[in-house]
Amino acid sequence: MIVETLPNISEHKSARLLKALVEISQELSSTVDLEELLARLLSIARDVFRFENAIIRLLDEDGVHLSAVAAYGYTDEAIKQTVLIGQGVMGRVALTQQPILVEDVRQLPDYVAGIPGARCELAVPLINHDKLVGVFNVESPRPGAFSAEDIDPLLTLSRQAAISIENARLYERLRSMSEENRQLNQLNERILKSVNLGIYTVDVDLRITSWNRRMAEMSGLTADEAIGSLLPERFPVLVKEGVVSRIKLVLQSGRKAKLRLLHRNLDGTFRFQKRRLAPLHDGDEVTGVVVIVEDITEFKKLLEQTIQTEKLAEVGRLSASIAHEINNPLALVAYATQLIRRDGPLNAFQEEMAEKIETEVNRMKNLTGGLLSFSSNREAHHRLVDLNELIVEVCTLLRFEMQRNSIRLETDFETVPVINADPNKLKQVLINLVMNAAQAMNHDGEVVLSTRKLSDNMLELIVRDQGPGIDVALQETIFEPFVTTKPEGEGTGLGLYICRNIIREHAGTITVESCLGEGAAFRIQLPID
Repeated sequence: MIVETLPNISEHKSARLLKALVEISQELSSTVDLEELLARLLSIARDVFRFENAIIRLLDEDGVHLSAVAAYGYTDEAIKQTVLIGQGVMGRVALTQQPILVEDVRQLPDYVAGIPGARCELAVPLINHDKLVGVFNVESPRPGAFSAEDIDPLLTLSRQAAISIENARLYERLRSMSEENRQLNQLNERILKSVNLGIYTVDVDLRITSWNRRMAEMSGLTADEAIGSLLPERFPVLVKEGVVSRIKLVLQSGRKAKLRLLHRNLDGTFRFQKRRLAPLHDGDEVTGVVVIVEDITEFKKLLEQTIQTEKLAEVGRLSASIAHEINNPLALVAYATQLIRRDGPLNAFQEEMAEKIETEVNRMKNLTGGLLSFSSNREAHHRLVDLNELIVEVCTLLRFEMQRNSIRLETDFETVPVINADPNKLKQVLINLVMNAAQAMNHDGEVVLSTRKLSDNMLELIVRDQGPGIDVALQETIFEPFVTTKPEGEGTGLGLYICRNIIREHAGTITVESCLGEGAAFRIQLPID
């Protein structure tokens, strides 16, 4: 089956992947070394998208062939062969300039051999200004290794990659130009005018020797006003911002450099910028520095707005899941109410249960507020807390739920000093960890909560279970938002993320230790005030 239509973006797209793609776009847009750029693209394919292999083919100058320029996981024979436009999956992507997902390449009569035993293949075009640059392709011997949901993120990467590849090609041509050749010098000027990055050069005396159109737009100075002037005198603010000293270092060392800064323009406005510095060589001698300036002010604003919008939208989508989070205290409220009403007039025990009802109702309000804190900050209410007493209270609240599932809830306390903390937020963390442990064990097992004093200024709380354990790969991302091992509709993927944020609010740390088949232990370390 071949899919050639662009799918809708999944509403459950991970915020982690979104942020990664935005950061990737920022990085690629300022990478001007083609070899470094291609290596970065393959690294992204491996680390972010988890692809087992990847190959990039760029369109030859003849406009007919696609040649491999970077790959991993492919045989030398597959890398060396060229692909005609229209030939195989990559050739058809180049011809139609549309992504193609093939679920079984064995059904294709014109399949171009890639990895051994290939079954699933996904290819997207690299396009810049409606011009085909090349094709990005991945394959897998596993059926269904790729899905329609992989297309949009990969297209986002490919669009930025195509721009970056073209910029890198332009930059390579710029560096190879000879001042003695009039035609090449004219090409140099055209390239400087066409790229969407500010580019200028200085000589060894820090005198400006070139100034492209984009630099004129960004600075407010024309090329005639800038060229010939000394950079520190024309822009004294660059001395304070450390740009001039970095240029001098490049002149002395002959090595590239880069920096990010908040730059103050001549008109007094502030802009976020990225600057890449590269030495200009005449043989073995460094004769100047080329400075590439990228204004990322609007990009940073867009990043912040996108992340915040995604958070708020996710909170709305999670409204139906809030009921799952409050079912546990609701069950306890119902249980306590039954005890109160069973024997008529309230005795001391029943009075205690009535008080716990009130406490638990307040905690449920805080729990809901904790979920909403994913998109807004919520004020903490700190007071002196005896952690052991807090754990006992949580165990009392959860013991009925645990007994119903044949799970033993045990404690192992050492004498620990009181700490300054928000008891409701710590209670939220403990209930989340215990309930996660119970759900992991399903039925039968033991959850142990233990405390100890690590030093004069730190204590530790451990929640240990006898569940199936957590895979090592998942342990690296388990505290990130929207990561969950629960079935669809049963988990929001925010529980441990909120736990980590609460512990960080208390200047503490939370980590997990686990081996498959040997349970899991969540370690919380909190400071002693």
